Amino acid sequence: MSTSNPGAAPKLSRQEQRNAYLRSLLKSAQSQSFKALPLMQLRSQAAAILAEHTFPSTQDEEWRFTDLKPMLSVPFEAAVGLSKVSPKLLAAVSMPEATARLVFVNGYYNAELSTIDQLPAGVIVGNLAALTDRELEEQLSNRLARSSSCHDIFSSLNTAGFQDAAVIWVPRGQVLEQPIQIVTLSVADDEPLMASPRCLIIAEANSALTFVEDFYGTHERDYFTNSVTEIWVDDGAAVTHVRLQREGAGTFHIGRTAITQGRDSRYTTVPVTLGAQISRHNLEVYQTGPQTDTNLYSLTAIAQSQLADTHSLIATNHPHGTADQLHKTIVDDTARAVFNGKVWVPKNAQLTNASQLNRNLLLSRRARVDTKPELDIVADNVKCAHGATVSQLDTSEVFYLQSRGISAEAAQRLLIYGFAMDIIDRIPIASLKQSLTANVTQRSLS
Repeated sequence: MSTSNPGAAPKLSRQEQRNAYLRSLLKSAQSQSFKALPLMQLRSQAAAILAEHTFPSTQDEEWRFTDLKPMLSVPFEAAVGLSKVSPKLLAAVSMPEATARLVFVNGYYNAELSTIDQLPAGVIVGNLAALTDRELEEQLSNRLARSSSCHDIFSSLNTAGFQDAAVIWVPRGQVLEQPIQIVTLSVADDEPLMASPRCLIIAEANSALTFVEDFYGTHERDYFTNSVTEIWVDDGAAVTHVRLQREGAGTFHIGRTAITQGRDSRYTTVPVTLGAQISRHNLEVYQTGPQTDTNLYSLTAIAQSQLADTHSLIATNHPHGTADQLHKTIVDDTARAVFNGKVWVPKNAQLTNASQLNRNLLLSRRARVDTKPELDIVADNVKCAHGATVSQLDTSEVFYLQSRGISAEAAQRLLIYGFAMDIIDRIPIASLKQSLTANVTQRSLS
């Protein structure tokens, strides 16, 4: 006797399940998107891109080490409205050096917690929804979602549904001596939430600024942060960018940082990844002029069952460019770190000087690292190098420190400190150095 149920819905294939899940994320994001007319065309284009793709799996080359399958069982819904947050929560992200602070809660701007009244004349720091000047809107539309790398699945999902955006615009020749801080707080609800933080940073010709992005949360409930940051470093400008990801243990964090550099410009970034259950940071730099200087110095420190993935691209396309990348990871327990770094040097980029190094420190025999540094060089007159190392704490170094009266645990923490400080010391903000040093050196030792 047949046990089939003619009225039952047919079982979806894995690809169909992923397609349906991506469509549900898009529908939810669009339901809460910031309704601004200049953005409608961008949002339609982003939705069209998503219609041509499916949710990524380990069968995709770019995702083969990072399995997002745990997300498929979580029905994320876009955050609705501004959640109430105690000002005490900001104590954990306090940065007294900042001359201005923008605070977003679940993707929505919180004016009460923000401070933007001590800025030099001409500098714009605020949220996109509050900018009503027509001329300014037109100028922003020439930059927002115009980066070369903002057309992948998750960036398009962000473009289709972001609720608001942080905007920093430094005019031509203006030099900001003090840093600007952008805080993105994730506050969990009873239901799984999705937030789409967006940042647009513009440094006009010969200007200079330092800014900090801080993604922070303490909850262990399911939460999805899907962030996009676009940075435009115009001719002769200099931007220093610190990115901290220290969200809660229940968070899925996928972020993209897209940088476009003009000639004679300098961009330096220090991304530090500490939090989230699964995280992925896509960092892409496009040098669009000669004599461009790019510096990427990043640190990942994870434990327990965390997975942290860093994908980077430095695309040179003009002569006399320089690029220096150092990515370090500290991995404990059963955590897993992934690094895929690419440096692309086409024929036009003669006399390029580029180096890339990935160093990994495993604190547990069960910890894992997948590393793939890549150089794609067509030019024939360049100086380029890359490499990767994976190691554990050196027992002879631990023994040497013990012979000087230092306990075994203190010796191991001292070596971890030395490994991490090569990156942390590059952060030009004293309070962040202090807090990150304390966090990293207190990593558990298996």
